[in-house]
Amino acid sequence: MKQLALDIGLATGPTLSRFFAGTNEAALQHLRLAVGEGTTEVLRSPVPTYLWGESGSGKTHLLEAVREALREQGASVGWLDASVAEPTAFDDRWSAVLLDEVHLYNTAQQAAAFNWFVNAISPAVGEPRWVLAAGQTPPADLPLRDDLRSRLGWGHIFQLHLLGEAERRAVLRQEADARGIFLGDDVMDYMLKRFSRDLGSLMQLLDQLDSFALRTQRAITIPLLRAMLESE
Repeated sequence: MKQLALDIGLATGPTLSRFFAGTNEAALQHLRLAVGEGTTEVLRSPVPTYLWGESGSGKTHLLEAVREALREQGASVGWLDASVAEPTAFDDRWSAVLLDEVHLYNTAQQAAAFNWFVNAISPAVGEPRWVLAAGQTPPADLPLRDDLRSRLGWGHIFQLHLLGEAERRAVLRQEADARGIFLGDDVMDYMLKRFSRDLGSLMQLLDQLDSFALRTQRAITIPLLRAMLESE
């Protein structure tokens, strides 16, 4: 399940600074360097980057965070995920190409992704562009056309690992604080024991709970959580 953009309360959309890395610190630092975060010089190179890992490991969060960071710099980027039914042609104005959910691409999306990749690495206009892609398996195991699969496997490859329970608790606390809400230990225990422990699912549940609490003007408690589930 995708990690959702958080657009209520005090929270903002996914950012690199709000990604709880855990054992994924190397991937996070690589992306920070690529977008020039915390530096005066962007160190992004034309060598592509591929992230892979189970659902809920943070792939979409990171790609969306990179997209937002580049947009804040005034850069235009190409974005393709499995929900894009009709991909556009490569745009020479793009400074980067972001390919999410590549393991789900249909024939048309694979053709577009291959075209984007080739044009990004060997553009007709300007310098080579960075390609950042993500999928659930290593490149060699992707159910894609050979030419696309081989290109996704060339460059920097990082496996993203799911967070442990203590780390998931820290993320829930961080996201609750970002919304300006209090999430008690009893509510957190209830969420972790009775619902999917997938981080994306937990973020969606917290998003829904925050929205329900705002609508009902009630504090977030276990009874409120039960009431929300009964109202669905």
